[in-house]
Amino acid sequence: MFNGKEHMEDSTSKAWLSGAAYGMSSGTAQLPYALLRFYHQLGLSDSEVLLLIQLLGFRQAEFNDFPTLEELAVRMGLAPEGIARMLQRLIRDGYITIGEQRDEERDIQYERYDLYGLYAKLAVCAADEAAHVRSEQMKSHASHPNSNTVQKEEEERNMFSIFEKEFGRPLSPMECETISGWLDQDRYQEELILLALKEAVFAGKVHFRYIDRILLEWSRNRVKNVQDAKAYTQRFRNGGR
Repeated sequence: MFNGKEHMEDSTSKAWLSGAAYGMSSGTAQLPYALLRFYHQLGLSDSEVLLLIQLLGFRQAEFNDFPTLEELAVRMGLAPEGIARMLQRLIRDGYITIGEQRDEERDIQYERYDLYGLYAKLAVCAADEAAHVRSEQMKSHASHPNSNTVQKEEEERNMFSIFEKEFGRPLSPMECETISGWLDQDRYQEELILLALKEAVFAGKVHFRYIDRILLEWSRNRVKNVQDAKAYTQRFRNGGR
């Protein structure tokens, strides 16, 4: 026996599947997650964000870089005049610009919405947040230092003091960074660095470039500790290489 309710449900299911398939085949649009995170911080309204998303959708899914006010109005359910006011505000505040593009193949010049200003503002927000997070992490780290960190900082301070004594002046921030790089990045032993400083003093060339050359030379010749360095230096002075 024919069941009208089952037929209606079956028709509804097929219509839903057909609509879903059409929607999937219409393409997708990507939007920067930072827009969702920071739009309130930028002072954008919900309607302005939706308008920006529509511009992204037209560009990515329909390859339309300059939708008309009427097209945008239909999508957003607003009057074209309202769309125009929002666009004027976004242009005035530097979120979007209207640029010109040329299609060389068809010899056509057309206008397009450029969202570079929006991306630049979002990048500033993201950078500020990242800097804030790093600052908070450093504060937390400073308030709860572990023993290894304290020991490392003391070693660096002692190293800086020794260098300043040999140079006869305070070290510049760049010179302090160079020493930290020898320790942290190059993994040179503290004793090797001090021995390289001693060699530079002995040669009368007390500058960081010369010390760095010594350390690099030792590293290339697999000098791992002070004993290796002394043996290598002795061979060098005796003309053994």
